[in-house]
Amino acid sequence: MVEFSVNHFDNDIVEVKINGRLDIQGVGSIETAFTVQAAGQKSKVIVDLSGVDFMSSIGIRLLVTASKAQLSRGGSLVLLSPQPLVREIIVVSGIDMLIPIYDTFDDASKHAVAM
Repeated sequence: MVEFSVNHFDNDIVEVKINGRLDIQGVGSIETAFTVQAAGQKSKVIVDLSGVDFMSSIGIRLLVTASKAQLSRGGSLVLLSPQPLVREIIVVSGIDMLIPIYDTFDDASKHAVAM
C-alpha cells in the first residue's frame, strides 16, 4: 500500500511525501490524488521519496508527468532524499537530468524557490 501526505509552506512550496512502492499497484492507488497535489496548480513542489523503497517505470512516469505540468505552468518540481535503490533507478533512467534531486529539505526548497 502506498500513502502520501501533503504539507504547504510559505512561498507556494508544497511538500508531497510518499511512502511505499511506486509500482503499478502503488501508483494506481495514489495517481489521481498525487496529480491534484503535485501538478494541479502552479507550485514549487518537493516530492519526498525517502519512504519509497521501489520504483518501476510507471513511478517514473508519475514524476515526469507532474514535473512537466509544473514547468508548463511556471512552477517547479524537485525530488528529496530518495533511498539508494530508487536514486539509482532515477539516475540510470536519466530522470535526474530533468528533475533535480536533493538530500535535504533546505536545499530542495532553496532550489524550488529559485526556479
